[in-house]
Amino acid sequence: MYYFFKFLSSVFPVKSVYAHCDIPCGIYTAEPAQTAARTVVKMVEKLYEQVPPADNAGRQEWLEFENTLARCIMVKEEHAKKCKEEILILWTDYFKPEHLEMFPDLHEKVWNITKLCSKNKQQVNMEFAQQLKKEVDEFAEIFHRVEEARKSK
Repeated sequence: MYYFFKFLSSVFPVKSVYAHCDIPCGIYTAEPAQTAARTVVKMVEKLYEQVPPADNAGRQEWLEFENTLARCIMVKEEHAKKCKEEILILWTDYFKPEHLEMFPDLHEKVWNITKLCSKNKQQVNMEFAQQLKKEVDEFAEIFHRVEEARKSK
């Protein structure tokens, strides 16, 4: 049996694929993207709140300060990436052509959100973080309106 499957895999090479589900499971929500966007805002707030130790501070104080900065930046970047992934899953797997008729600017909104996710990974900027949250919340509202329309059919 082993050789049979080995032969099959040599004839038909197996490729790894990665997706939300692609069964499709039908479980879609905008909440993970919203949580990720809120986390980006929160991490930027925490970064702005950090105060460097005094020049004469010991090594341990500096290490703790730098560790906090690094962790906040890491979480900010992870959640900006997560936000982008969640938005793209909804855009590519959930929304259909009839939804674009309801919301003709959806492609542009998704494009703007994904660009804002990238900007938030690249920079520590409260304006970009708040804009990301605002855009994602608007996207979530579109998602909920489509869900309501779908359920009422």
